Amino acid sequence: MLDEALKGEIQTAYRRLLEGLELTPRYGQRLMIAEIARTLAGIQADEAGKRLSDEHVCVLEAGTGTGKTLAYLLAALPVAKARGKRLVVATATVALQEQVLHQDLPLLKTHSGLEFDFALAKGRGRYLCVARLDQALEGGEENPTLALFEQALDSGDDFQALAKAMGEAYGGGRWEGDRDAWPEAIEDAHWRRLTIDHRQCTNRRCGHFSACAFFRARRRLEGADVIVANHDLVLADLALGGGVVLPAPGECIYVFDEGHHLPDKAIEHFTHRFAVNGALRWLGTLKKSLTELNAALAVQPTLARLLATLPEALAALEPRLGEVFGLAHQLAELPEGAGDSAQHHRFPMGEAPQALRDQAAALVPVFAEMSRTLESMADILRESLDPEKSTGLPREQAEAWLPLVVLLHGRALEAHALWLAFAEQDDPAEPPRARWLTFERFQGEPDLLISASPVSAASTLARHLWGSCYGAVVTSATLTALGRFERLQERAGLANRYRYQRLPSPFDYSRAVLSVPREAVDPGNREAHEAAILDFIGGLGADEAVLMLFSSRAQLRAVEKALPKALAERVLAQDRLPKRELIERHRARVDKGQGSIIFGLASFAEGIDLPGAYLTHVVITRLPFAVPDDPVGATLAEWIESRGGNAFMRISVPDASIKLVQACGRLIRKEADAGRISLLDRRVLTRRYGRALLDALPPFVREIDGVRQG
Repeated sequence: MLDEALKGEIQTAYRRLLEGLELTPRYGQRLMIAEIARTLAGIQADEAGKRLSDEHVCVLEAGTGTGKTLAYLLAALPVAKARGKRLVVATATVALQEQVLHQDLPLLKTHSGLEFDFALAKGRGRYLCVARLDQALEGGEENPTLALFEQALDSGDDFQALAKAMGEAYGGGRWEGDRDAWPEAIEDAHWRRLTIDHRQCTNRRCGHFSACAFFRARRRLEGADVIVANHDLVLADLALGGGVVLPAPGECIYVFDEGHHLPDKAIEHFTHRFAVNGALRWLGTLKKSLTELNAALAVQPTLARLLATLPEALAALEPRLGEVFGLAHQLAELPEGAGDSAQHHRFPMGEAPQALRDQAAALVPVFAEMSRTLESMADILRESLDPEKSTGLPREQAEAWLPLVVLLHGRALEAHALWLAFAEQDDPAEPPRARWLTFERFQGEPDLLISASPVSAASTLARHLWGSCYGAVVTSATLTALGRFERLQERAGLANRYRYQRLPSPFDYSRAVLSVPREAVDPGNREAHEAAILDFIGGLGADEAVLMLFSSRAQLRAVEKALPKALAERVLAQDRLPKRELIERHRARVDKGQGSIIFGLASFAEGIDLPGAYLTHVVITRLPFAVPDDPVGATLAEWIESRGGNAFMRISVPDASIKLVQACGRLIRKEADAGRISLLDRRVLTRRYGRALLDALPPFVREIDGVRQG
């Protein structure tokens, strides 16, 4: 229950913030503050602070202009502090993360009267490893076998110059070891030589522990009331058991901004992949390195015994993986090494053929045994770094070879997880895993990528996130599909008992016209559709600021190629320029009073902020249905159909509704914005799902074939 003291604190902070920023209160923002405060303050807990109630999550759709970031900070922070919990704000994009960290939180701290500290949380891989930097500065290459495994490029003088500059900046306190804070872009090959993952880190056993960039940042988190992270980091922490990088879930109140991304992010975290020729390369390198490994490590009896098991495992793996490569081409009816572009072969209902399942069943125990062997070796090497323990192995040897052994352990674990996913039988009562093959080329050579993925993260999120956290808020401008929360509940594992609310928008949507013009055709006829798009572009005003959204890169390029020169000069195409440069050029043209047309793909339908005169016309060339070759979506659709459901109406239409709302949302970004949205897909008028898609959009003025509607 929201007691009077807490309620008063939130109201006072809100009033001070509005006065300090000279803002007027927004109805939707006040509703959002009240709903979050009621939900979080109403959580029942025992004397130890452990949550007892199950109504601890609220899901709020709040459109652009609501002021949702300040709303959830104002409501959740006082509750978190009063309950002795930490507030973790997780975003899906870097842009929003930077806004929260560098704009919203400082404003809140300056003007609200609330006392709090905040910090940014990042994964270990974003931070410099001081031990590796020291190694580089000494001119010592990390052991050559490790460099081969990491496929490090020849970095030469460039790398040495970078390492020297970093050493001076870090040692002088001008840089904190954060990759994202380095003033220039860092090549991935260079950065791999300067960072490590959680498996490779030796923590307190490292001679550079006191100067460690990651642990310095981690210590700052310990005193922070608000921790800014991203969805990936929260999911990664949960996958490690929780409380590894971030505080334990039971001690956290999470806010997931851009929450519509969370289900897809979660699925990606539990997707397993295995590149056959890539694995053969690292296994071959290991085989060649056994002599060197034995010379360096076999002086320790247990390591000698463990190393002695590797030749047998390698002898079993190499021919079997060669058989898998050939079998996969037979199953896909492709000649080995064929094709320059990636080709997918998906197994219907996720059921791999018996021959491939047999191969998987044989590979599982071999990779399991290799994983155990490498894990045991890594444990001994770590112990050898501890001056209080005597393993019989010199510290220098352990320090030199631990990164390689840990890297191999990670590769073996990933391989084991993939083959286990292929060998296991799916629960017939649950959606199956998607399983598929991808034939592609890597560095000019043919390779086979084998993948397995859950088609839904609902049960995982329900158990490990919503079931374990103290409280949570999920918010975004687009959480409902066709005006309802059911699709999000299904995808994210959100229970019916949680609180759901759509908040009113502050915008007057009658300032915008949603048009289905005469040029709109059924895109099933590709040539006619492209001709219609070209005709429509020809009728655009010479000074219009336009965002034209395409569903495929091929069509975008075809239309761009067919444009007359005078129109082509006004076009800025997404695949021709970096996103930031494209937006800057578009703004510059508009500032000069010139017309500008952005050609963009799906990523431009979300997160692009061009208010006022910078965008007066959004053109959606086609209804945003998912591409049919997505193996995860196709497998889920098959499963739904097999149980008598209609996958198109249950998945495709709701998902298209969300994307259509997002695309239309590019136009009205501020209260004074106005303009036009043109939809060049006549199916919205001719198909039975069309009215549902239109009715889920904001109340724009509608215009069909040039005629205003009622």
